[in-house]
Amino acid sequence: MPSAHLPKHAQILVVGGGPAGSYTAAALARDGFDVVLFEAAKFPRYHIGESLIPSVRHFLRFIDAEDKIASRGFVRKPGSAIKFNQYKQEGSATTACRFPRDTADSPQDTDFVALGASNSAWNVVRSEFDQILLQHAAECGAQVYEQTRVTEILFDESPPPSPLQRRADSPSSPPQPSPSERPARPSPLRRSSAVGFALDEGGNAGRLARPRSILYETAFGGKGEITFDYLVDASGRAGIMSTKYLKNRKFNVSLKNVAVWGYWKSAGMYGRGTDRENAPFFEALSDESGWAWFIPLHKGVTSVGIVMDQKQLGIRSRASSSAGGSPSLGGHTRRDSLSARASSTLAERYLSFLQLAPGVLELIGDGELVALKTDEDDDEPEGPMARTASDYSYSATEYAGQGWRVVGDAGSFIDPFFSSGVHLAMTGALSAAGSIAASIRGDCTEAEAASWYSNRVSVSYTRFLIVVLSAYKQIRAQSEDVLADVDEGNFDRAFAFLRPVIQGGADMGARLSEDEVQRALDFCVHLFDPTTPAQHDAVRRKLEVASGLVQPALPGEFPSSSASADSVSRLFDVGAPVVDPIQLDRLLRHQLHLQEDHATTHGTSSSSRIPSCIPVVADERRCSEIKMVLDKVNARRVIHSEHGNGLNSLEEEELVGFSLRLKRGCLGLRSVARKEEMLA
Repeated sequence: MPSAHLPKHAQILVVGGGPAGSYTAAALARDGFDVVLFEAAKFPRYHIGESLIPSVRHFLRFIDAEDKIASRGFVRKPGSAIKFNQYKQEGSATTACRFPRDTADSPQDTDFVALGASNSAWNVVRSEFDQILLQHAAECGAQVYEQTRVTEILFDESPPPSPLQRRADSPSSPPQPSPSERPARPSPLRRSSAVGFALDEGGNAGRLARPRSILYETAFGGKGEITFDYLVDASGRAGIMSTKYLKNRKFNVSLKNVAVWGYWKSAGMYGRGTDRENAPFFEALSDESGWAWFIPLHKGVTSVGIVMDQKQLGIRSRASSSAGGSPSLGGHTRRDSLSARASSTLAERYLSFLQLAPGVLELIGDGELVALKTDEDDDEPEGPMARTASDYSYSATEYAGQGWRVVGDAGSFIDPFFSSGVHLAMTGALSAAGSIAASIRGDCTEAEAASWYSNRVSVSYTRFLIVVLSAYKQIRAQSEDVLADVDEGNFDRAFAFLRPVIQGGADMGARLSEDEVQRALDFCVHLFDPTTPAQHDAVRRKLEVASGLVQPALPGEFPSSSASADSVSRLFDVGAPVVDPIQLDRLLRHQLHLQEDHATTHGTSSSSRIPSCIPVVADERRCSEIKMVLDKVNARRVIHSEHGNGLNSLEEEELVGFSLRLKRGCLGLRSVARKEEMLA
């Protein structure tokens, strides 16, 4: 659209039309705010990140977009199949628990539906998924302009003084808009390049003046400037605010990986003929350098990728180049499936890397690697056979400030593992919308709204980061120092409920230690234990048999046996509090002891704890299945508030005195202190 048709002012300007930007725009526009969205590309456009988690359904439902996605024909995702190295190397040093031999060599299901999530998710083609969300934002009332690229952000005041010549009269924060009237449209001052406003000491949002306008260019040659009251940076990995102005992006050293992927036709299918049919499959590489994904998409295409440690990938790439020869797949030479252009390049290295994922190779079968041309490949006669990305695991020190919010990949991204990208994008988007609405409506000051938002993003990010790091600890079969990638304050807020559990009986130290983080990883990795819905049912039945003999428990431990079936149900309730693993072990020993000796009863005592003197049952094979299932449910509780229904977490979890108010027409923040005063 020519620049003459673009507005001169917006109450809220969103930069970027991916899931984070589209969702933010839709949520705000539905609440009556004036929203303008600029997107540099022409949709549909290619994007990786095809596998979603169940919480996305709840986010979509809130903005009335769920039915649009559900009716598109995307592949249903009933759960995931995950195979870690230790599951085929029983008894290795890093194995959290030992598994029966008959599960050691086969992939097992991670069924989040069976663990309490009420809905399945989808594997999506992101070009289609993202376009639906962008169009939905426009239908909600946002003014959407594609092929409009932001070139510069201009700020309200002159740049802050340099550290060598600091002024005592530095400008204060701009006044807050009245909740009853829309702020007047400011006339932007003429300034020197906004690049001069970038922070040169590691990033500090408090020293950055309020942004008031941006300069843009369109694909049609137009140029212009638009002012705004609030800016939402949803510019993806480019991260305009974080990389160009705040300079506060921090890369995760322990997740310094490279992803290489391609697309296949006529590949096989996981779980054919079962209720797990077409579930995505994830497998640790045989050399413990990373993992592989196999994600079925609609229209007969499958996304297959390798994620490998950056150093290891470099070593293997050089070795592959030196060795020469034709890469083979599943015993069949695949050079004939590669164009001359792709031969001896990334595509051949990609095929050689797949040799490290035998389970994925088996699923590919006689599939054919195909080239998918996208808008990014306009200079090529055909699309690439393989694609790659690196340096994609990062976070920021702040995600909000006076008049601005950073959402989605513009601020942070963890890793493709656990498919958290779109979830975190939508968590940030809805939180940003709520914090901006709260500031405009007078629920709180802009400083309070920005502080709440930055904390909200950091806490959600840290929860998923710990879970992903726990998976990598198992994949790589070793412990790596990860404390440098975990912010202490964010860890405390995200895992306050878990610290007493992982600390055991010891006092928590004043500062977060590497040992404590490693304990958290060991606890969370049970989320990926190889169980099936049938195993969960079998364990439930075993516990129901003995439920009338189990001792009562204290709050936060195991429920009273007098509740019978309800007590057992609570053991499988992922919404219940995390249980101390010591109590879990005692329950298992007690239950199996009773099954072996019905003449002897333990549990008639008035003691509120399971007796610690109960002997260990020799049959570790039977114990392992029960322990594996209950450990998995227990670990699932850590992430359930985010993974199952993130909306409940946003409404119920208080951060810096506020929680999100999710009501159409009244979107904003709720003061926890005021709520308590009203109830008093």
